[in-house]
Amino acid sequence: MSTAHGTTTPPGVPGPRPWSADPYSDALVTGRGPLFLRRTDGWLLPLEVERWCARADAVDLTVLGRCEGTVLDVGCGPGRLVAELAARGRPALGIDVSEAAVAHTARLGGQALRRSVFEPLPGEGRWDTALLLDGNVGIGGDPAALLRRMAQLLTPGGLLIVETLADVDVDERVSVRIVRVTDPRGTDGPAFPWARLGTPALLRHAARAGWHREGQWSAGGRSFVALRNHDGCDGPDDRDDRDDRNSRSTSSAAEPPNSTAVISSQRARKSSPESPVANR
Repeated sequence: MSTAHGTTTPPGVPGPRPWSADPYSDALVTGRGPLFLRRTDGWLLPLEVERWCARADAVDLTVLGRCEGTVLDVGCGPGRLVAELAARGRPALGIDVSEAAVAHTARLGGQALRRSVFEPLPGEGRWDTALLLDGNVGIGGDPAALLRRMAQLLTPGGLLIVETLADVDVDERVSVRIVRVTDPRGTDGPAFPWARLGTPALLRHAARAGWHREGQWSAGGRSFVALRNHDGCDGPDDRDDRDDRNSRSTSSAAEPPNSTAVISSQRARKSSPESPVANR
């Protein structure tokens, strides 16, 4: 789960930004944990800060290899996936509510925007691929609302890749805080709603939200599901449409959904015509 997670309020209603405060920001500065989500009953979920702050690993690369066209990484965290896509000349944008995460992504050479997935975003309805990895399907504590929002962001027939818990039937809504339990001087983050989904639960929510399962796989102890908008799965021209998106993804000159304006003030280098930029 990447700690760049979205709003705790319904779409269209600005809410608190729980992940933009310490101790998460501190962990990104050092690149080290331990860091946890703590439930109200005291249960702790360890957060993989070191993995998120490292380069994309072999499992990540299998996911990125499935991406088509322009890529939106929702909850990009410190930006390893966006940076890897940028290094490959792929048009990609990360969004995250954490200022520290956006700054870290920029330092890696990726583009990121500090914003919740439920706030207005550049290129709505024109992204070819969206990612909900590292537990980010939990954003907002309402998977149904999140899946509906992802359909709004993607082009008809667009691809959504979701990481789930292992193939166990978990469908949990919880209130959590981010904590560094080993630091007695540390301050807990504010409470916010979260969700935890196994693959069966995700598929149930996806079917109700109008998604079609295109693939499902596990690698390195992690589980993934590829979903596609039904709008792009019912006609004979679907394969041609996907081929068009794949061909766009191999071109360094591919135009992103929005190529005007400036991205984060933390950007370490100028954006190029080949890279997506986003409105603040």
